[in-house]
Amino acid sequence: MALVTTKEMFAKAVNSDYAIGAFNINNMEIVQAIVDAAVLENSPVILQVGTISMNYLRPAYTVKLVEAAAEDSGIDFAFHLDHGEDFEVCKRCVDMGFTSVMIDGSKHPFEENMAITKQVVEYAHAHGVVVEAELGKLAGVEDSVSVDARAATFTVPEEAAEFVEKTGVDSLAVAIGTSHGAYKFKGEPYLDFQRLSEIHKLIPDTPLVLHGASSVLPEYIDQCNAYGGAIPSATGVPESMIKEAAKYGICKVNVDTDIKLAMTAAVRKQIAEDTSSFDPRKYLGAGRDLIIEMIRHKMQAMLGSSGRR
Repeated sequence: MALVTTKEMFAKAVNSDYAIGAFNINNMEIVQAIVDAAVLENSPVILQVGTISMNYLRPAYTVKLVEAAAEDSGIDFAFHLDHGEDFEVCKRCVDMGFTSVMIDGSKHPFEENMAITKQVVEYAHAHGVVVEAELGKLAGVEDSVSVDARAATFTVPEEAAEFVEKTGVDSLAVAIGTSHGAYKFKGEPYLDFQRLSEIHKLIPDTPLVLHGASSVLPEYIDQCNAYGGAIPSATGVPESMIKEAAKYGICKVNVDTDIKLAMTAAVRKQIAEDTSSFDPRKYLGAGRDLIIEMIRHKMQAMLGSSGRR
């Protein structure tokens, strides 16, 4: 089928009780697993890639892999740049065939963030591409993002409304307590649903995005460690909280860490149990299978997106 923008899928989700998973890609098996899960669940889906992962895959390979996935799977899905650092990165991805780009100006002061975002919006919209921006700062480390917890700031609802009005951005990533990477909370998990509700009331038709939303499933950490890993226990975002957030305008939920953990857990187990094998298809195939299982679970139990395509 085809690569599409998020406009139609977000229009259906924005005032509903479900959200759409945006899954980060790092290799071919992950691409295949995401689209296979979406086909099996009849779910809308977004494939996204950060700049470091795209450089690892190499830009031309990244685009061709995603295009092949659309052709092979027979479904439409969006192809999104995650955490574009500046206008030039976003422009290059628009020109390469991405259908959605994120400009992450959250490290800049409010006015500068708006100016950069507006510049990207003007170029992307002229080429039929939609834009996500971020307001507020999420803590944590993931791909090209690294923010100390002390520098994290929650999104101010009134600023969110002004930001959307003045930039014309299509969706907005908000900071309400999630963080990037595996180590999200010290103590009890907490999301500021009151703040999210206030943002949604002020901009009810703007799709909101939740970054840093991996659940960090303990069974994957346990499996990694059982087969030679040394990953400390970590606390992710409970799936019940993600499900609740979908009631307040969250249309897109980013998942990256859980994919990496599932791949690593499966590969470690396969190599440890099949010590005579040196065939990468076996251990990478095992990783792909576990990612499919994990994503299907998220579409059913966390996102509520199964059967919504």
